[in-house]
Amino acid sequence: MTDALADKLIDGDRAALARGITLVESTRPEHQARARDLLTHVMDRTGKAWRVGLTGVPGVGKSTLIERLGGHLTAQGRKVAVLAVDPSSSRTKGSILGDKTRMGALAVDRNAFIRPSPSAGSLGGVARKTRESMLLCEAAGYDVVIVETVGVGQSETVVADMVDVFVALMLPGAGDELQGIKKGLLELAEILFVNKADGENDTRARRAQRDLEAALHLFAPVSPHWSPAVLRGSGLTGDGVEALWETVKKHRQALDSAGALHAKRSGQQVRWLWSMVEERVLQSFHADPDIKTLAPELERAVADGRLPASEAAERLWRANQN
Repeated sequence: MTDALADKLIDGDRAALARGITLVESTRPEHQARARDLLTHVMDRTGKAWRVGLTGVPGVGKSTLIERLGGHLTAQGRKVAVLAVDPSSSRTKGSILGDKTRMGALAVDRNAFIRPSPSAGSLGGVARKTRESMLLCEAAGYDVVIVETVGVGQSETVVADMVDVFVALMLPGAGDELQGIKKGLLELAEILFVNKADGENDTRARRAQRDLEAALHLFAPVSPHWSPAVLRGSGLTGDGVEALWETVKKHRQALDSAGALHAKRSGQQVRWLWSMVEERVLQSFHADPDIKTLAPELERAVADGRLPASEAAERLWRANQN
C-alpha cells in the first residue's frame, strides 16, 4: 500500500501528496509507521527544492505576499508548495483552513499546492510534522517550498532551522517601533521585507527600511557568507516581489559558492534527528505507568511549595529507571 502511495506521490498526484501529509501529521502509531515507510521510499527524490521560511506579525500581509510570490514563480514554470501553519481551532484542535481562503488565486493554480496544518499547540504554533511534509512536497516535484509561520511565540526559531533562507515581513512605521521588534527576529532574518509600501505608506516604508538597515549593523549576520538585505514592496500591488525572489536567488548563490548550503542542511538534519529522539523519549516517559501514578502527587507538592522542582524531577526519573 505504501509503495503504491509513494509511486503516485512521485508522479505528482496531488491527492496522494495530501494523503501522505495526513499520514505524517497523524498521531496514530499505525499511521506513523506508514509515514516513516513512505518517507524512506521517497527520500532519494528530496533535497532539490528551494526552502523558504516566511514570518511576520499577524496583519503584516503574509498571505497576500505569498500569493503574489507564488503566482510570480508559477508563471516562470516553477511548482510551488505552501505549508501554511494554521492556528488550531480551540474546540476541534484541527486546522481552521484560513489560508486557503486568503490565497484564493494560488489555491486554484495547478502548479501550486497549499496545505494548512494545525499547530496543535506545538512550539510557537509550528506543526510538529512540517519537516516531513516539506520532504513529501519535494518528492512530489515542487521545487519551491514556502513555510509560513503564524508569527507568534518562538515559531521563527523552529522554522529558521528547517529552511535555506528566512524572510521576515515588517510593517511600515517600524522606525517608530524598533524597540518593540523582537531582537531574536533580527538575529534570524536573512532578508527583511517592508510590506504594504504603497500609497500613503510609501514614505513610512522608506523610513522603516533605512532604520532596519541601521539596526542590522548591531547584530552578527546568520552566515559569514551573507549580509542581511532589507527590501520594501507591496504584496497587494506586486511591487518588489520580483526583487524579493532575486534576493532569495542571490542568497542561495552566495551560500552555494561557499559550500555553506550543504553544511547548513546537514546540520539541520542532525538537529532534527535528535529532536525526534527527544520527543520519543518524552512520550515514553509520560506513558510509563509509574510516572502516571506518581506525577500528580509530585506536581501538587511542587505547586504548593512543599517540594523543590529539582527533587520532584529526580524522584520521577528514579521511578522511570526502576
